[in-house]
Amino acid sequence: MAFRRYSTLLHARVAALVAISVLVSAVLHAAGKPITVGLILDGSTRAEREPLRAYLTTAMGRQVDIATPDLYSETVAGLAHGSYDFACLGALMYIRAHARYGVIPLVQSTADSQFRSVFITGVGSPIYSLRDLKGRRFAFGDINSTSAHLIPYRELKQAGINPESDLKIRYSGSHPATAALVQTGVVDAGALGETVFNSLISSGKLDRKKVRVFYTSEPFPDSVCVARKDVPEAERETFSRALLALHGGEDDAVLKILRAQQFVVAKDEEYATIRRIARELKMF
Repeated sequence: MAFRRYSTLLHARVAALVAISVLVSAVLHAAGKPITVGLILDGSTRAEREPLRAYLTTAMGRQVDIATPDLYSETVAGLAHGSYDFACLGALMYIRAHARYGVIPLVQSTADSQFRSVFITGVGSPIYSLRDLKGRRFAFGDINSTSAHLIPYRELKQAGINPESDLKIRYSGSHPATAALVQTGVVDAGALGETVFNSLISSGKLDRKKVRVFYTSEPFPDSVCVARKDVPEAERETFSRALLALHGGEDDAVLKILRAQQFVVAKDEEYATIRRIARELKMF
């Protein structure tokens, strides 16, 4: 009887040690694994994003890799499958990913809390209002974009334009691609995020002498930095603190990449309006 008790106790201890060993191995593996952050494709090169990568690597105490997939849906897929740890998602993709995969909102830039979509056309174009778009060639960005699809689509509907029947629409796939299509005359007009437009102009990637803004939407909450739901709380807090600590002047090189001036804590309830609009347009 005593032997059986000893044997049972021994097996229990061995099982406990194995469990601890597996846990420690997992922690050590995670500690050595690079952190991957997904960003929205905005026309920046890998070299131009290097100050952000270097800053986050120092702040996180581990190597950080920056990924910019071609499609918004690929970013969400990365969070769902575990290949991305953090990401900056547009509002539409955020509400979907939050509902389906439980991603956790962390921070957003002050600009993204009051974001705008801009409609652009060629400088010599006869288009000066949304109603002037009827019958024209028009480019949205990524079909899953808030500022380059959801909000522009709603603005057009409110102006009495049915995008499906009144326009010759196409999806460029990104903000920079839409701007390029308008600048080269492939389409008559297009919509994209205001901060991306301004960034393309200031960097010289878009010529102000060739394109102009003819309509700007009302402000809405857009991009938010999120964490995969199983990222440890301590790691989420470190990432959040790193972005919240950025200040204009000393951190301009990093803030420029994020098209931000300052970051604030993000809350899920701030996206109630986006949820309502997306449901109205059957996009959520």
